[in-house]
Amino acid sequence: MPYVLWESFRAVFYTPYYAALSLGTLEEQGLDIEFGAVPAGVHIGEALRSGQAHVVWGGPMRVMLDRHEHPESDTMCFCEVVARDPFYLIGREPRPDFQLADLLRLRVGTVSEVPTPWMCLQEDLRRAGLDPAAVQRVADRSMAENVAALGEGELDVVQLFEPDTQRLTSSGAGHIWYAAAQRGLTSYTTLYATKRFLADQPDVALGFVRGIYAAQRWVAAHSADQLAELVADYFPGLQRAILSGAIRRYLDNEVWGKTPLLSREGFERQAASLASGGLIGRQPAYEECVDMRFVEQVLGEAKTA
Repeated sequence: MPYVLWESFRAVFYTPYYAALSLGTLEEQGLDIEFGAVPAGVHIGEALRSGQAHVVWGGPMRVMLDRHEHPESDTMCFCEVVARDPFYLIGREPRPDFQLADLLRLRVGTVSEVPTPWMCLQEDLRRAGLDPAAVQRVADRSMAENVAALGEGELDVVQLFEPDTQRLTSSGAGHIWYAAAQRGLTSYTTLYATKRFLADQPDVALGFVRGIYAAQRWVAAHSADQLAELVADYFPGLQRAILSGAIRRYLDNEVWGKTPLLSREGFERQAASLASGGLIGRQPAYEECVDMRFVEQVLGEAKTA
């Protein structure tokens, strides 16, 4: 039986998942994978509950939001890959003494495509004793539009991920002021499925975790250039040097976890950000949204191997 695995969207920070697909580590676990993108207009939680998809990778944000919007939701995170925030604040000129308080005096372009980057940044501001509402924020432009606006002087600083960050820094058109990964663990991308699927298909869930963990170990043992070569087909048209540089920066910033374990600390930081930003009505408990029993079994197997 093929198991339908969806990605939320195509992104460099999902590279370890593409590594698993390229290496065949999921197939090595006996899984027949039917891989694709979330179709336009499809609600991920409903697709999982209906069986249209079996497993999706994306942010814990989507699990928490699904539970906020649908009380009957039983979606659960069960295998983490992206353990830190992959976004950056980029300005036109270097600012080595940057402080978050500087944002209150600048024109700031934030990500409009997905809510999580701003949710996390506004929580950073709150914890620094600053009011996010005081930021002169342009919130309705795409990242590509914000890059253009930065170059034209319409914005002072923009919120971006890779490969945009690498393009700007390698050309000298932009400089990193703040790497969100520096705040520490903030769970950003996991595999998720319904409780029912995990209960009915425990061997399949274990296969996903084992396959992802195998890919994580490969990533940890190879260079950015080797990893870029492995996943290049997922980024057609992207210059290899840009892809390698983007991957190297994510490795240097420890954006990707070494194991599939989703930490309580990382989940709670993400949950606090979504709640304080008003995306969800309350901060859910770790146990409501996270099932680590398969990861714990796989890590236990690795210790005794």
